[in-house]
Parts: sequence; structure tokens; C-alpha cells
Amino acid sequence: GGVRFANAFCTTSLCSPSRASILTGLYAHRHGVRNNFTELPAALPHWPGRLRENGYTTAYMGKWHMGEDNDAPRPGFDTFITHKGQGKYFDTEWNVNGERRETPKGYYTPVVTDYALDWLKQQKAGKPWALCIGHKAPHSFYFPEEKYAHTFDHVDVPYPASAFQLADKPEWITQRLDTWHGIYGPLFEWRKQFPDRRPEAVKDFSSMVRAYWGTVLSVDDSVGRLVAWLRESGQLENTVIVFMGDNGLLEGEHGMVDKRTAHEPSIRIPILASGPGLPAGKVVDGQVLAMDTAPSILDLCGAPALEKIQGRSWKALATTCDPAWRTAWFYEYNYEKQFPYTPNIRALRTDEWKFIRYPHGDGSPDKHIAEMYHLKDDPSESKNLAGDPAHAATRSKLEQQLA
Repeated sequence: GGVRFANAFCTTSLCSPSRASILTGLYAHRHGVRNNFTELPAALPHWPGRLRENGYTTAYMGKWHMGEDNDAPRPGFDTFITHKGQGKYFDTEWNVNGERRETPKGYYTPVVTDYALDWLKQQKAGKPWALCIGHKAPHSFYFPEEKYAHTFDHVDVPYPASAFQLADKPEWITQRLDTWHGIYGPLFEWRKQFPDRRPEAVKDFSSMVRAYWGTVLSVDDSVGRLVAWLRESGQLENTVIVFMGDNGLLEGEHGMVDKRTAHEPSIRIPILASGPGLPAGKVVDGQVLAMDTAPSILDLCGAPALEKIQGRSWKALATTCDPAWRTAWFYEYNYEKQFPYTPNIRALRTDEWKFIRYPHGDGSPDKHIAEMYHLKDDPSESKNLAGDPAHAATRSKLEQQLA
């Protein structure tokens, strides 16, 4: 019913940095949330706060996850309902506007949706509102709602072909196959019963992916309930809805699970938007970033823009066209001591190419290792051209842009 951005990306494939970018319109190196343990600076402007300054009632409900052990209300919101850290799929302990009281038991997704619907029903007619809902799903470890626990049992999910095409990849990717972020590692617990027999792990890989899909079905239900209520209350036609994720996910591609890397499955996210000022049934191919969300929502609402941000409103891109729209952008990930399986990453993605380098600092003896892919001909990133003499000129140009 709205616009689908076919090429949407996060600029840091990690929960907290990306959520901060969604709110502020800034890269991680600017907003300062570089890992999953850092607070969003209280004085930093964000789009819900800007709407609140301009007459909107604002609320945040669900996973905030900027400040691992802090579930207190944050500035810019009239209502704030969250929990510590990731929360749990079942029986999360909620902090409701600063009060840890007895909270609803049950599966996370319908519980947070109930909170959202209760809040929406309390809003005064004629007064604008803005609501952010942060779902836990589909974050690992994956535990579907009971009604969806066996929905995909009949589907066989083999490893993607690229899981075993690692000959021209950096050595750190091969080295982490047996770590928490590799396809033979323990991160998702699915191969526990076969710790020494790798071929059997395929069965458990399938179970992991099917469980992932199951959690997403509950998010579909949540969106459906919210849209149905907006329609019944007569507000749907006057409501901007942006549906998106904070990062992508590797499901076996390049021998990896989880995220963090600059490869396509890790950085691609869904972004769909509908409402006043947007066309229906349109697909946009321009490269849209998570940090474009803040300026776009403010633009659609006619609110003053945030100053000195790096994101751009995609309103014109989605409606008519924007001939000056970006053709390249920067990706960053900062090494985490808690998760030493992924090095520092800096990357440039253009409409046609991707160049990835790994700055020294993770203990690697070779700081010049790199990856380069011609995305136009090789969207699955199966052929690393970084060391190919035939593409040396292209590499040099991309390196200069990234620098």
C-alpha cells in the first residue's frame, strides 16, 4: 500500500549503533553509540523529540537497547515502556514509565503490541502522535510463538552455496567457522547434539532458519493488528507508517551467521513506508540508509529538520525523483572485545561496486587484506576481485573514495 525501498541498508550492522542512527540521522562515529553497551547521549536531538517539540504526543515501546542495563525513560518521550538489554521472548520484565511493576506474561511480540494499542486508544482526537515500536524478533536466539513453532517444519533449508566458497575470502572468515559467528559454531545452539559431526549440522541449520521465520510471523501479526485498528478508528489514511529493521542477518552466507560484516545479507534491511505524501505500490531502487529515517519522517510530517545530520529525506526520491540522490555510502563497524571474531571494518558501497577493508587493531598481522565485488554482475559476492590485476584501477579508485 506504499513504497518499498528495494536497496535499503544499515550503516553499522549492530543493534545499538543502528538504532541510534535511525533516531538521530547520524553515522555511529557521530552519535557515539559504537557498540551495544553505550547510551544514546541524552542531549542529542532525535526525530521523536523534534516532533514532541512541535506538538506531538510521543511514545517508545519495546526494545531500546542503548544502555544494556538501563530501562529508565529517555528524553523526548511522553510514554516510555522498555526493558533491560535484549529482553526475552517469554515473560519479559517491563519498565513502564520508570516503574517496574507486575507486567504481562507471555510472548514478547503480542505483549508489546498490546501496550501499543492501549496507548493509541488513549490518545485525544485531533492531537498528533508519534509511536515507535521496537520488536525483539527476529533477534537470536530464535524462539517462535507457540502457534508458529512448527509452521515451517516441512521446509528443508540447506546452506547457501556461498557458505563453502571461501577460497578467495579473508582468512579471518575461515578462522571463525567454529566460533560463535561461524556456521559450525555454538551461537544458535542448533548443533549441540552433533558437536563432532559436521554433516549433521545441516539439519540444525535448517531448524535455526525455520525458527527465525517463525518469529517473523508474529511481527506480521503485530503490524496487522495495528493497521486494522488504525483503519477502524479512521486514522489510517492520515498516518505515516515506516516498517524497517535495524540490521540484516547472515544465514550461512560466506560461512557465517549473525551480522556485523559488510556483506550484503548483513547490511540489507527492509524499509517500507506508507501514508500521506507517499505513493502506493511503488518500488524505489535508490540506495536508502537507516539514518535517512529521521529526516524523512520529519519531512513527511512538515516538522523542522534536525540540524547537521548525515541522513537525507527520501520523500522526494519516493514521490517524484531526486537526481542528486547518493550513489555511494560508507559502512563502519568497530571491533568488540566481547565478540573478537569480527575485525574492524570500513567499506564503501556504490550502485555497482563494494570495497571492504579491515583496519589494523584486531590482532591481524595483515592490515591490508580486502574484499572487492562487482555487485552488478555478482550480487551474491561470490568472486573477490580485490587481488585481481585486471581490476587494480577500480580498486585504487574505490580505495581513494573510502579514504
